[in-house]
Amino acid sequence: LAVGGSLVLLWVLAVWRWQDPLTLVLNKRAQSELSSAYEVRVTRERIAPTPRPKVETPSQAKLAATYRKRTDTGDPIGRLTVPRLDLEIMVVFGTDKETLKKGPGLHPSTGFPGQNFLTYVAGHRTTYGAPFSDIDKLRPGDKITFEVPYGTYRYEVVGHRIVRDDQIEVLKGRGREELALQACWPRFFATHRYISYAKLVGVDPASA
Repeated sequence: LAVGGSLVLLWVLAVWRWQDPLTLVLNKRAQSELSSAYEVRVTRERIAPTPRPKVETPSQAKLAATYRKRTDTGDPIGRLTVPRLDLEIMVVFGTDKETLKKGPGLHPSTGFPGQNFLTYVAGHRTTYGAPFSDIDKLRPGDKITFEVPYGTYRYEVVGHRIVRDDQIEVLKGRGREELALQACWPRFFATHRYISYAKLVGVDPASA
């Protein structure tokens, strides 16, 4: 019994310090598949049909809306890069249990980058790659980029807040383009949510 208890304790400590190795393997496989699927989506999105000459260049908002309509739950949306966390990862559409096993998920009630609304991305802290394990290390001024087929959106962290898990009003946004990264708080518990907010500082439209 003592040996069993010690092994459990060691496992908990290992997951606390690093992450769950079993779900990590599953996540790495899923991320590889998502990356390949995303490259296919990028190619398709950038092959713009030309039914008539002198077509007006679509705005980022229109491109985002069109891309969203073509996206189903579990599909890769884009690539999120957070230098402070040494993180580069594919983001998927949806935040249900199965979808989040693949990687961070964009909440379906919020916007895609470019839709002039809150883009809310949730991720695990201890399992399935633990993408947001160190979310509390983000500091104001830290840079974040979110690459999608129609452009790369550049953000700057402005602060954070901790809320209860039932405070769904955080999904409403504040009427402007911004990014929120969310994970459970404290680690190993799901009673609260740690949310890091970032303002949009620039957009690099994708070349056709």
